[in-house]
Amino acid sequence: MKRDINKFVQNEYDLLIIGGGINGAGLANTAALNGLKVALLEKNDFASGTSSKSTKLLHGGLRYLENFEFDLVREALKERYVHIKSVPHLVAPLAFVVPVYKTDVRPLWLLKLGVFLYDLLSGAYAIGKHQSLTSDEVVKLVPGIKRDDLTGGVLYYDVQMDDARLCLENVLNAVFLGADVANYVEVKSLIKENGKVVGVKAQDLLTQKTFDVRAKKIVSTIGPWTNFFTQDQKEELTQKVRTTKGIHIVHRGRVSQHALLVPTEKDKRIFFIIPWHGYSLIGTTDTDYSKNPDHVGVEEEDVTYLLAEVRRLFPGADFSVENVIMSFAGLRPLVYEKGQPSKVSRKHVIEESSSGIVYVMGGKYTTYRIIAEDTLKFISKKRLISTQHYYPLYGAGLVTEDPAELALDYDLSPQTMELLIKTYGTRYKDVLSLVLSDPLLKERICPCSPVIKAQLVYARDVEMAVKVDDVFMRRLSLGYQACKIGNCRGEINKLFS
Repeated sequence: MKRDINKFVQNEYDLLIIGGGINGAGLANTAALNGLKVALLEKNDFASGTSSKSTKLLHGGLRYLENFEFDLVREALKERYVHIKSVPHLVAPLAFVVPVYKTDVRPLWLLKLGVFLYDLLSGAYAIGKHQSLTSDEVVKLVPGIKRDDLTGGVLYYDVQMDDARLCLENVLNAVFLGADVANYVEVKSLIKENGKVVGVKAQDLLTQKTFDVRAKKIVSTIGPWTNFFTQDQKEELTQKVRTTKGIHIVHRGRVSQHALLVPTEKDKRIFFIIPWHGYSLIGTTDTDYSKNPDHVGVEEEDVTYLLAEVRRLFPGADFSVENVIMSFAGLRPLVYEKGQPSKVSRKHVIEESSSGIVYVMGGKYTTYRIIAEDTLKFISKKRLISTQHYYPLYGAGLVTEDPAELALDYDLSPQTMELLIKTYGTRYKDVLSLVLSDPLLKERICPCSPVIKAQLVYARDVEMAVKVDDVFMRRLSLGYQACKIGNCRGEINKLFS
């Protein structure tokens, strides 16, 4: 799946999608599955914005019950289940503990009611039964947590995901189905005829080459960039996007094998502490952000805020800036409404401008498949192929082979084989075929990781990675891990030098 810009000038498309985050990727995959000739352009790398800056959860949203958004939660819980069945290598059930203290704004009875409703709304799509916990049980499940004023807690289940790869697998499956896609291509302006948009002028940011792409219908899935794009292109919409910033930190050490959902002391909103690649993923904040999304970043006060909250919960642990492996910031593209950022609905809106461009706004990662179907229904009366029970992605399906036996067959370590299956799903054999062609590619890129050189070649030649961070952060998630030697980035750099 080589990145090929020349394809775009040779075709007129049924659908051109601007934006390669999860909504754009999901729309491309769903549209191609339904027989449309699809093009997708992304000005950076796929999932390089909000879609790789999440809390890594494909969840119903327990806290949305406070806003009485029962339909949204029910819909998201079903989507969670669809992905467990479709791509078990990228999503997996995870138990969450919610400790409750005397001073918390949400009393224990309310949390018990919340997880009961959560499971009730899951219905046939439940993945694990909630439990009520005594204070002793909370301490046993989460060693080191503050015992003073602890009244008890609850345990419930949600799903953890690899957000960047889930987005990428939508892109790759769209290409497999015939779509033309490219990263690092920016839409510079619109091509209009008689007041209607019929295409775009685009620029390949790697070669600076400009070219036109024409399509019968154009959909914008650019999320946080929507307001800036409509202003630049003089597009009028009744709805606006409200961008709120969420930051996360990855800290050395794992608090427990369970995830934690806890309220902050300062503003009583919730945040998570989640096991991630052997470390703790901590987040998120929720503050309004009005600047250009290209410039969003993590501020010192953001990190201080999260660390202070975690220290409050674990007074005996060393949660310090020195132990922060990395931090990242993302923007939620919410449909504009007044009120506290954490209270703004995560529902999506689809609107067509007077020029004919369809804009997708709002939504949450978990419901991207629904958003894609709703968008196709908005632009076409064609009956859609049902994916409500099984959603096709590039590595979708269940791997039944034994990783230990495969490791022996290919002379690889069990850790590497498990990593290949967890990363590529049923496509793991595609990577192994490179090893059979060149045995040198079975070498690890660094003693700190089971990643092998074949994965780097695969990222470049099949997954359209063109820059170091495309591989380091999004194809292989190496940026979330502390490399003591520093070979990881160096080996990837050789790939593109």
